[in-house]
Amino acid sequence: MIRVLVVDDEALIRTGFTHILDAAGDIAVVAAVPGGLAVRTAEEKQPDVVLLDIRMPDVDGLTVLADLCGLPHPPVVAMLTTFGMDEYVSTALRSGAAGFLLKDTDPEQLAPMVRTLAEGGVVLSPKVTRTVVDGFLDHETSEPASRAVARLTDRERAVLVLVAEGLSNGRIGARMHLSAGTVKDHVSAILTKLRVDSRVQAALLAERAGLLKLPREGDR
Repeated sequence: MIRVLVVDDEALIRTGFTHILDAAGDIAVVAAVPGGLAVRTAEEKQPDVVLLDIRMPDVDGLTVLADLCGLPHPPVVAMLTTFGMDEYVSTALRSGAAGFLLKDTDPEQLAPMVRTLAEGGVVLSPKVTRTVVDGFLDHETSEPASRAVARLTDRERAVLVLVAEGLSNGRIGARMHLSAGTVKDHVSAILTKLRVDSRVQAALLAERAGLLKLPREGDR
């Protein structure tokens, strides 16, 4: 059972996400709270995944993200936003967010996205992806993405494509007939060669380099 904590200032969003995810069968929303209760609730409930509003009136979502990532056993945190043009998205990326979801995500896609996050994969809503690619990578990469990707071996590029498609190490291993440990080593080498800190950043760099177009929510 995947344990999920929903953090949002709007009761309607908390209730809606809870009903949708609880109906999935393999997902349990252990709590749905406003931002001020997020960290304490995460410490008590030990969720696997936190869906965290990036903008809340009672507390800064980025501060909550940093606090969650600093816990002894940090959950996977995906940021919730109402639209892609959000100036805080790039900061969240640097701070350890594992994904970005629009609040109006198709309800049928919400549970698969949570499963992907729980498995260690990447989830990026397409509107948010474009915002981050244009706003983050243009300023953070020291050279064009295509030159960065050129540092990778053919096998590493193949792994990078699957990382960008949202697959976990286990699923990449199954697809490529490799052990999860071998995939982990490849991912570590990819992050080092691309000079990025996370799978999300690597996925965005792959998109910028033209290795793929990240799938739309309805394609997952």
